[in-house]
Amino acid sequence: MPNTHCPDWATALLNGFSQIFLQRHPLCGLLCLLAILLTAPALFGGALLGGVAGLLTAQRRGYAKADRQAGLFSYNGILLGLLLSLALPWSVLLPPLIIAAGGLSAMLTQQWLKRTRGPRCLPAYTAPFVGLAWLLTGFTLPSSPATAIEMTIPNLLAALLSGLGQVMFLGHPAAGALIAAGLLLANRRAVAWALFASAVGLAFTLSQHENATALSGLGGYNPVLVALALSQRRRPWLPLTGICLAVVLTPGFIALGLPPLTAPFILACWLIQATSRAWHQATLDSAPCALRGNHPRLR
Repeated sequence: MPNTHCPDWATALLNGFSQIFLQRHPLCGLLCLLAILLTAPALFGGALLGGVAGLLTAQRRGYAKADRQAGLFSYNGILLGLLLSLALPWSVLLPPLIIAAGGLSAMLTQQWLKRTRGPRCLPAYTAPFVGLAWLLTGFTLPSSPATAIEMTIPNLLAALLSGLGQVMFLGHPAAGALIAAGLLLANRRAVAWALFASAVGLAFTLSQHENATALSGLGGYNPVLVALALSQRRRPWLPLTGICLAVVLTPGFIALGLPPLTAPFILACWLIQATSRAWHQATLDSAPCALRGNHPRLR
């Protein structure tokens, strides 16, 4: 059914913002857009430029309209635009770099989609963003000076919301509140899992005595993404295991000298999904032939 409220390109772009949080909901995307505009206006142009570059590349190259409208070719470009605007000083070279990165991320996403349409294939998630980000930034990112934050109840609640905002490099709790409102519009189950995952990431980071990191929300964004990805199925052990994996994997990337970005989220989801499918296949293979032929789930 055609959207009568805004043009197709606007819907696709807003869906791209919501796809960062694994949702397809234009109003959720609009609130994510507002979170950037209101709390980090310096990153707004880069986010828009990256998303539009991915969308126009997909349209120019004739990629499937359903995938374009779902925002699948925009969200990696948006993340790259945010990161490059944050990591690099403004210059005349920055906009072309964001456009090129956004377009290339759309091409990589298309190649992944072409080869992973089967039910047993692993989703790309934000892999194009992570791979291109590591290459473009030389595997390093400028470190922001750690600021001492007092351990108080209001600051802990703010950190809980910041765990959502840090998915888009937004440390302000107001950004997290807008994103939470967007998730609430898109999927009430999703926002509950996201806040729970942010709390787990916060608790784990505090247990490592990294108070500045914890209270800025940096310990929560990977668990948030894992929870959003794996809570879509009504099997609570999947997101719970994935959240634990994400918080454990993050220090490993740091020890390797790699900025984690969303790599712990991707790896945790892939490990959980691959293990789940291998277990399911082993169950099928061990089932008696007669049972396999008669049971609809084993055929």
